[in-house]
Amino acid sequence: MLYPTPAQVEAAYGLARERYATLGVDTEAALATLAATSISLHCWQGDDVGGFENPGGGLEGGIAATGNYPGKARNADELRSDLDMAFRLIPSRHRLNLHAIYAETGGRPMERNQLGPEHFAAWVDWARAAGRGIDFNPTCFAHPLAAAGFTLASPDPAIRQFWVEHCIVCRQIGAAFGVALGTPCVTNIWIPDGYKDTPFDRLGPRQRLAESLDQILRAPVDRSHTYDAVEGKLFGLGLESYTVGSHEFYLGYAARRNDLLLCLDAGHFHPTESIADKISAVLLAVPRLLLHVSRGVRWDSDHVVTFSDDLQAIMQELVRGDFLGRTHIGLDYFDASINRVAAWVIGTRNAQRALLLALLEPAAELRALEQAGDHTGRLALLEETKGLPWAAVWDAFCMRNDVPVGGAFLADIRCYETQVLATRG
Repeated sequence: MLYPTPAQVEAAYGLARERYATLGVDTEAALATLAATSISLHCWQGDDVGGFENPGGGLEGGIAATGNYPGKARNADELRSDLDMAFRLIPSRHRLNLHAIYAETGGRPMERNQLGPEHFAAWVDWARAAGRGIDFNPTCFAHPLAAAGFTLASPDPAIRQFWVEHCIVCRQIGAAFGVALGTPCVTNIWIPDGYKDTPFDRLGPRQRLAESLDQILRAPVDRSHTYDAVEGKLFGLGLESYTVGSHEFYLGYAARRNDLLLCLDAGHFHPTESIADKISAVLLAVPRLLLHVSRGVRWDSDHVVTFSDDLQAIMQELVRGDFLGRTHIGLDYFDASINRVAAWVIGTRNAQRALLLALLEPAAELRALEQAGDHTGRLALLEETKGLPWAAVWDAFCMRNDVPVGGAFLADIRCYETQVLATRG
């Protein structure tokens, strides 16, 4: 397959730049904003949410990775190698989102409430060498003390305290990441607590969850180095009828405190719900937002992000509302049915393309039309923008960042698969 030469990319970009300029859009300014916007890649795409705590252990807590594509990472070095390959094929500089089960304890068993920054030292060294930030998550699933379906909302005080302690040490680890890497770490709490069938008492578990969160957030940590986030969910496998940490619970909790990020996961709502419409609403109540960009299909199935209308709507809302400075963008899916490195690259590049398309909208003219009540003109212009040469601007962005233009990245992934992934058996 043939791809454009650098000269062709530059020529096409020059024409696109002129075309956008007629609408008052500065493509260079859009590219500068795109370059400055980091996306946090989720480590769990590389090994199907396995982690290194219990190799071969199964997933629990409403989570399932489907597929058996060969070559998944079996240890931290392999996972970092795969991530390096993905980062090389994605334009500009991005972050890593890490889960607690990816600790490296030297082969020694380590309870999750005993983890410390030293168990992630290799991750910090790796990130520092590349100039990347790290975000972090407690792992409140796939553990004997989560087997009953409850963690921070457990009716058992001992179980509840264990998970409180785990979340406290994770906040401390996140702060250590922020200090070591010079960029604040977003530490996001998600729990799988809930019931498969309809409960009698919906209030009690939520009261216990609020008390647990209060205890976690009272623990001292330097908040200039870590941001606390909480993430809701509609349901999961095994908890189809009642989720303790619902969107409404966390929205109310975060709004009451006013020092938390609210996480909106695109796969954690009804299939016909769009989180784009929620962004401006929740940012009136909370100071900052964490987005987990995913693609749910009928349930929270976490498919690879595609260049869909839903994704474009999310990015449009961030740009139109001037919310980029208050929003942290991460990806969250785990597709084991295709090449895992390709899944990272395809999903992240799609997220960037959707953001670029939003940045290239003739915002001033569209806003003026709307304020004047000219909804006909607004619709006409919005539809015309869909045919503008934004892809030429994207190609120029890739070339300037020394990553493959178009689908040329797939050749590099095929080579990596043959030389590295295929050797893993």
